[in-house]
Amino acid sequence: MNNALLEKSIRNIPDFPKPGILFRDVTTLIQNKDAFKKAVDLLSKKYKNKGLNKIVAVEARGFIFGAAIAHKIGAGFVPVRKKGKLPYKTISTTYELEYGTDTLEIHKDAIIPGEKILIIDDLLATGGTVEAVIKLVNQLGGKIAGIGFVIELVDLKGKEKFKDYPVFSLIKFNEK
Repeated sequence: MNNALLEKSIRNIPDFPKPGILFRDVTTLIQNKDAFKKAVDLLSKKYKNKGLNKIVAVEARGFIFGAAIAHKIGAGFVPVRKKGKLPYKTISTTYELEYGTDTLEIHKDAIIPGEKILIIDDLLATGGTVEAVIKLVNQLGGKIAGIGFVIELVDLKGKEKFKDYPVFSLIKFNEK
């Protein structure tokens, strides 16, 4: 699959959020109507007709792709947010990410046990965020059918944290 349009629409920002990190900025892809449409269309095509009940995505950029894909394939959308942002009863998990720790929450009633779930996020780096989302989905009894990303930073080996699940990425960058 030729994703040159997607690759060239991603802005590279050196030394953000700290020295030595090359930040892959997906906001420029979202701003480009053709690139954004292509990314959503490709991810939707990959997961259409899989019997998915819900798309689960993490704030903030994951919401953009997750909600669009949910709409396109006819699934519900479940937001996973940082601690204290959801208004109803939640479950939470704390996890490590590339440059610190964080806590994520999901509504207790967001997933009915046995529902087929697709996890979507914009970028896979070390995998800590999605590993936390997997814990939340599993705790609620969801059946993870797949995990999809727009960008994967291959050298960081994030998907090794969840090799029991099918993982798909539109764009793969080698950082080294």
